[in-house]
Amino acid sequence: MPSKLEIGRRYQSQTRVEEWMTAAKAGNRGVDVLSTPMLLQLIEEAAVQCLTPVLGSDDLSLGASVDLTHLAPTPVGFIVRTEVEVISIDGPRIDFAIAAFDEREKIAEGTHERYVMQRPAFLATLNEKTE
Repeated sequence: MPSKLEIGRRYQSQTRVEEWMTAAKAGNRGVDVLSTPMLLQLIEEAAVQCLTPVLGSDDLSLGASVDLTHLAPTPVGFIVRTEVEVISIDGPRIDFAIAAFDEREKIAEGTHERYVMQRPAFLATLNEKTE
């Protein structure tokens, strides 16, 4: 586990919602708001960015679980701020508190679990599946 990683480490990002990010584009006709899968992607990207500076060159992080409540819709053109904070570290497992806000309100909250793994071990596992 990276020695520089500590509970309380935070990261936030901002993204403008574009049409291609909507539930309508994911197949839910007429629902022109940020889709839940895209919201999840923004959260996962923030968690990866939170960890990247403290990982070794052969380390990577892998998402394992997400408990996400999508609280409110966000229209196209609004900016979404995604926030993640490390709340526990147990060996290779890292748990995050997650939240997202649009320009008016909190739109999501929950937790996200990631594991740190050595890239060669990950690739070996992957290769076993494809052989």
